[in-house]
Amino acid sequence: TLYQDRWQIELDLRNIKTTLGMEILSCRTPAMAEKEIWIYLLAYNLIRLLMAQAALLADLLPRQLSFKHTLQLWLSWRRGDPGNYDDEKLGRLFILIAQQQVGKRPGRIEPRALKRRAKSFPLLIKHRHAAREEVRINGHPKKLK
Repeated sequence: TLYQDRWQIELDLRNIKTTLGMEILSCRTPAMAEKEIWIYLLAYNLIRLLMAQAALLADLLPRQLSFKHTLQLWLSWRRGDPGNYDDEKLGRLFILIAQQQVGKRPGRIEPRALKRRAKSFPLLIKHRHAAREEVRINGHPKKLK
């Protein structure tokens, strides 16, 4: 159904933002931010390609495999022997990827609401110039816990 398709899209966006670490872009210019987004999308597609190849070898659907597990395996595998890849090593990587399957998750229903993460500083809820003046007079506020 349409809702289940949307749920998969929500999971994909979560994987890009949270699992790959794209919640906050580190670039300062729009051109570099665009490049950073393309790099994250390239990394996402690389992980999905690894999952698709592992699923094909294990006769599974790619959605049955764990994105985070695949990412962690790929990162540790790259550190182990960089630049020295052959079919046998890739085959072993695909077997490891296919071993971690996600459970059956029928009928997922989640509210369309955003839960903010705790930040160490409060939100700026007044004009910036007024906040700057207050900092000059009273100093910086204490961090939230």
